[in-house]
Amino acid sequence: MVREVGSPVSESQEQPEGQVRAWAEIAGVLAERRSRVLQAWVTRGARLSPDGAAELERDGVAVLDALGTALSGGNSTSDLGSVSGLLSDFGARRTRAGDEPAQTAGLVLALREALLGELVDIGSEAGRFEVAREAGRIVDDLALGSFDSFLASREEVIFAQGEQLLELSTPVVRLWDRVVAAPLVGTLDSARAQVVMESLLQAIADDGALVAILDITGVPTVDTLVAQHLLKTVAATRLMGADCIVSGIAPQTAQTMVQLGIDLSEVTTRASLADALALAINRVQAHADRSARR
Repeated sequence: MVREVGSPVSESQEQPEGQVRAWAEIAGVLAERRSRVLQAWVTRGARLSPDGAAELERDGVAVLDALGTALSGGNSTSDLGSVSGLLSDFGARRTRAGDEPAQTAGLVLALREALLGELVDIGSEAGRFEVAREAGRIVDDLALGSFDSFLASREEVIFAQGEQLLELSTPVVRLWDRVVAAPLVGTLDSARAQVVMESLLQAIADDGALVAILDITGVPTVDTLVAQHLLKTVAATRLMGADCIVSGIAPQTAQTMVQLGIDLSEVTTRASLADALALAINRVQAHADRSARR
């Protein structure tokens, strides 16, 4: 069974004697020829990603030092976790910089060729083969670990971008004094409806809005689920002390709602955003007049 890079070896999984010697030989090469290994690594990496190679030149010393330390004992207590962590951080940075997965994995795998180039003149031919095989296995395991980290970082970036796009697709704008509006465009699913509600309620609290307009002109399909989201948003808006007007209900949308049995009788609706804004301004002015008479 292949041990995962960075995981401790149990007493029942002692390293073979050949592997112990190989680790010690690799550690010795890293200690004596670190600068040459690093230069060869950077040179090979530059073919894949010039920016990544420049970053390797800055961080490679720490990686090689950590690798040498992990292998120096050549025994079962050696742990490659620190090396894997450094390469994971490197992969995460390359993800944010826009590198492709193959580029990042290739940058790590370039270490294998750099190491093998410095192992050609050590010991006997049989010993060199064992050391080279072990060096290749170690670098391959580290590359797999960095690739996993790269994918995890890429998923985080994609998720964050999706959240940002979701917020950008549901803006809340101030149309008039104490009047805010949320123009909706595209499909209104549960996740987006939640963002709309949160953004609208926050805007009402920040501006002290008396009227909030939900404009669904750009919503292509209004079904029972969309109607439920709208009703929940209207109810939440009223709990904040503001009136809510739903605008942009086209003739086809109205027919669909009737056929689906959707009851919006308690919701103020208008055919267009302009009509909704006119009504909202009248309500704000009426509120101001009542306040002035008190």
